[in-house]
Amino acid sequence: MESKKDYLVTLVLSFFLGGLGIHRFYTGHIVIGIVQLLTCGGCGIWALIDFINLCFGKFVDSEGNQLADYNPKVGKTFFYVFIGLIIIGILFSFIGGSLIAAVGA
Repeated sequence: MESKKDYLVTLVLSFFLGGLGIHRFYTGHIVIGIVQLLTCGGCGIWALIDFINLCFGKFVDSEGNQLADYNPKVGKTFFYVFIGLIIIGILFSFIGGSLIAAVGA
């Protein structure tokens, strides 16, 4: 069966507010949402796992139903954007560290 909860809404909530567990509240996982809220998404690890599961269609609502309007292309696009942001962040941290080291030396 298909859930009444929308896939894209859940994916966006997870991307921006995953550390607070807001996507869990939205899909009806209230207890897990509270735990994620109190632990900052399991120090980010739990939120990351949820986001990856969402991207590849493995996340279900509290009744075990597939989220409505699941689109694998959208999930993969979000996943690649996320990976790209991580790579850009790593590159900027290396560049910034090098600049600080060069100025400080």
